[in-house]
Amino acid sequence: MRVLVVGSGAREHALLLAASHDPAVTALACAPGNAGTAGLAEQLGVDVADPAAMAELAQSWRADLVVIGPEAPLVAGAADAVRKAGIACFGPSASAARIEGSKAFAKDVMAAAKVPTARSEIVDNPAKLDEALSRFGPTWVVKDDGLAAGKGVVVTRDFDAARAHAMKLLDGGHPVLLESFLDGPEVSLFCLVDGRTVVPLQPAQDFKRVGDGDTGPNTGGMGAYTPLPWAPESLVDDIVRDIVQPVVDELAARDAEFSGLLYAGLAITSDGPQVIEFNCRFGDPETQVVLALLATPLAGLLHATATGTLAGHPPLEWHPGSAVTVVIAADGYPGVPRAGDVITGAEAEGVLHAGTRRRDDGAVVSHGGRVLSVVGTGDDLDAARAQAYERVAKVHLSGSHHRTDIASRAARGEIAVPGASANHSPS
Repeated sequence: MRVLVVGSGAREHALLLAASHDPAVTALACAPGNAGTAGLAEQLGVDVADPAAMAELAQSWRADLVVIGPEAPLVAGAADAVRKAGIACFGPSASAARIEGSKAFAKDVMAAAKVPTARSEIVDNPAKLDEALSRFGPTWVVKDDGLAAGKGVVVTRDFDAARAHAMKLLDGGHPVLLESFLDGPEVSLFCLVDGRTVVPLQPAQDFKRVGDGDTGPNTGGMGAYTPLPWAPESLVDDIVRDIVQPVVDELAARDAEFSGLLYAGLAITSDGPQVIEFNCRFGDPETQVVLALLATPLAGLLHATATGTLAGHPPLEWHPGSAVTVVIAADGYPGVPRAGDVITGAEAEGVLHAGTRRRDDGAVVSHGGRVLSVVGTGDDLDAARAQAYERVAKVHLSGSHHRTDIASRAARGEIAVPGASANHSPS
């Protein structure tokens, strides 16, 4: 099987690494890729914003399967173009990708499917903002209604900060989504969906704030871990039954059948799981840990999803233990990141590349905000954390920063579902 992965981040590096271990794979390519993916796959140039160019590339490279990593090409219709060219594609149609591309659309789908989610309100006029804000808080959740790479969200107890973010979005022509704040720990659940059949992967938890202790502004994600030792045993089954399957069925009823990876971001509240957001693709950095533990060959699994044969695929198999990933970010991120700094230690095992490129002299340099994802595995979270941070210590990037507390509270047994009994937390 010839597999083409579209994208240039650590998520795509993780997808390629997992696919390289699938005995059915005969050739791998990545477009446009980065300095790390070049060691695994042929690097191809493509404008990821151009669906037609992506389809042409897939045809010329003779791809058997195209896996589209980022959300923007999916929202733009890249999967539609690839499928129209007669090539199997892992990724939803433009109509189904609206589940991420428009939060207002997602809220409408959830309401119709009777899925529990935060109370929300769309504001598209600055004159209506203050009145709308008065109906929320004292913790305000202010979101960009469109795609914002995880950085269009502000969660704050400061009314002025909430209002300022909302005004910035409105001034830029972006409608604002206000939501009620949901208590409880967050969970990311990836589900493979082939239109009707839903197969969940292992749940993960990511860390959006830039600083230790969940401080500072939101980012695209500074780390993640899996599995969740504090989660009730029935959690995944409950989420699929009560949340994911109803949404999949509602999308199908709207002639927007979902095929690909449906990512449910949830808060596990005292009233049960509630949806924070849906994404239409593998999440980053959760992909890096989930795929590190997946024992089932990946390419065959994604091909079954893309071709509507997921129901007949064997049950998933997982490696035992835990995985942790720590994101190394460039100086200035999540603001304007500094680029062009030389990175050493980036070729080591467990180091996945995101914002990197290789200079003409062969040096690997920074080329983005989130530069590397460093993955560790082990028998438990403590062991996985230890390996991840040992690997982080061997990487050098001038001015870089990373969180030092990824998965630490979970490893210490300090996370619990609100209202749940103590046996839902590790000892």
